[in-house]
Amino acid sequence: MRVVLVAVVALALSLVAVPPAQAAGGGPSITKNGPSVTKKRFGILPNGKKIDIYTLRNSGGMRVKILTYGGILQSIEVPDIRDRFANVTLGFDNLSDYVKKSPYFGCITGRYANRVAKGRFTLDGRTYRLATNDGPNHLHGGTKGFDKRVWKADPFKRRGSVGLTLTHTSPNGEEGYPGTLRTKVVYTLTDDNQIRMDYSATTSRPTIVNLTNHAYFNLRGEGNGRILGHELQINASRYTPVDKTLIPTGKIARLGGTPLDFREPTAIGDRIDSKNQQIVRGGGYDHNYVLDSRGRGLAPAARVVEPESGRVLEVITDQPGLQFYSGNFLDGTLRGTSGRLYPKRSGFALESQHFPDSPNHENFPSTVLRPGDVYRTTTIYAFSTV
Repeated sequence: MRVVLVAVVALALSLVAVPPAQAAGGGPSITKNGPSVTKKRFGILPNGKKIDIYTLRNSGGMRVKILTYGGILQSIEVPDIRDRFANVTLGFDNLSDYVKKSPYFGCITGRYANRVAKGRFTLDGRTYRLATNDGPNHLHGGTKGFDKRVWKADPFKRRGSVGLTLTHTSPNGEEGYPGTLRTKVVYTLTDDNQIRMDYSATTSRPTIVNLTNHAYFNLRGEGNGRILGHELQINASRYTPVDKTLIPTGKIARLGGTPLDFREPTAIGDRIDSKNQQIVRGGGYDHNYVLDSRGRGLAPAARVVEPESGRVLEVITDQPGLQFYSGNFLDGTLRGTSGRLYPKRSGFALESQHFPDSPNHENFPSTVLRPGDVYRTTTIYAFSTV
C-alpha cells in the first residue's frame, strides 16, 4: 500500500538569497525592511562538524531560531496579550546538552516518528530489524535518528515570509531502514505569526516514513512553571489505546466518557492524575489521537490557550494523527535556555503524525513509501492571542 498524503502546493514566488554571515540581532522589534534571516555559529560536535543557528524574524518581531543539528526549533519568541515577547518552546542554550541530554526538544524526528513494536516490521515479505532504544521498542528513528543528524541549510526570503530549507540524505540500511531516503523540510515563518513545516521525501527502495517535529511548548514562557493550566482542545473523537510499553493495541477506540477526551476545551491538569488505565500507563497523556479531519487535507487539529498570558497555539495539519504528550518524563534535572530547571509536566508536545506502529497494523493508515512516489505532508504552528 502507498502512503496517501495531501500534496503541498508550491509557492510560485522566487527565492531571494540571504547573506549567511549576518549576525543575529537583539530583542524583538518591528523590522523596517520586513522579514529577515541571520546566521551564527552555535557549536562544534565532537567529530568536528560545525553547527549553525539561523534566526528567522518576521515583520512583527516574532523570532524563530533553528539549528542545523537535528533541524531543532531552539527558540520561538511570540508576544502575549500585552505585546510582551517570550520564548515558548523548551530547549538548551548550548550544543552539548542537545547531544547528551535532550528528550527530543524541538527536533525533526524520523525516519519513523513515535514507536515501532519490538523494533521490527515486515514489508513485501521481508522482516527488518531496527534499534530498540525505548525499552523493547524502537522510538523516533533509533539511536541516531534525524534528531541527531546534521542538516544542510539554505535560507530564503519571500514577500511576507522568511524561511529555511533543510535537506538530509539517509543511506540505505541506516538504523536498519531499507532504501536511501532523501528528505527535505522547509520551515517558513510568516508575517501572521505562523511556522509552516513542509516535509517531503523520496526513496530508492520500498520503506516506511513518518516525520514530525517534536517541539515542547509552554505558552507562559519556557521555564515558567508547569503547563497544567493550559486549556487544550483536540479535534478527535477517537484514539489508539496502548499497552504497557505504550505500543498501540490495534484498536481504534472512542474518547467519549474517558478522561482523554479533549473535544471541548479542558485544562490539561484537570484529569491528568486519573486512575484511568491508559493515563496510568502513560504517566499522564502520551497518546495518539485519530483526527476527525483525517483525509481532508490541511485542517485544524488542536488549539491551546494559556489564560494568564493570553497566548494561543493552533496546530493545523494534513496528517491523520496527533500525539499529545504532557511532559511526563521531565524530572527537574534539565536546565533550559532560561537557566531554570524543567520539572515534570513543564512542557507539552502536539506531534502531527501517522499512527505509532502503523507498519504492524493493517487497519492503520499506511506509512509505506515506494520508489517513484513522493512523501509530502504539511503542519502549521499558528500563534495568536485571545
